[in-house]
Amino acid sequence: MIFLTRKAEFSAAHFYWNEAWSPEENQRVFGKCANRNGHGHNYTLEVTVAGEIEPTSGFVVDLKELKEILEREVISIYDHRHLNLEVPEFKDRIPTTENIAIAIWQRLDGKIPHAKLHRVRIYELPDLFADYYGEL
Repeated sequence: MIFLTRKAEFSAAHFYWNEAWSPEENQRVFGKCANRNGHGHNYTLEVTVAGEIEPTSGFVVDLKELKEILEREVISIYDHRHLNLEVPEFKDRIPTTENIAIAIWQRLDGKIPHAKLHRVRIYELPDLFADYYGEL
């Protein structure tokens, strides 16, 4: 089994807010991140797939095809967007780094031919990241 990782980058805005809590509780728990106007981050996404090398091409998956899938399924949806307001999966889910990793997994799972999705790693630059390996 070979593991292959492709990296992509995007920028997005978000805020943290739990509708079940009071504004004071949101402020206490989320601090500056509870600003309903949002704030932005630059993200680095790493997607790792696993599979066997196809003998005639020498690929597990064609990296150009993987790049096109990432662009179509993630980057074109998330890049320069306000996640809370413009991305459907965050309508009722707080766009934490952890939830972004899970949402990206859900967007990609089953869409990469000839390989199995192994890991989604998202970095909220400069120094926070979350890994997701499938079902919890």
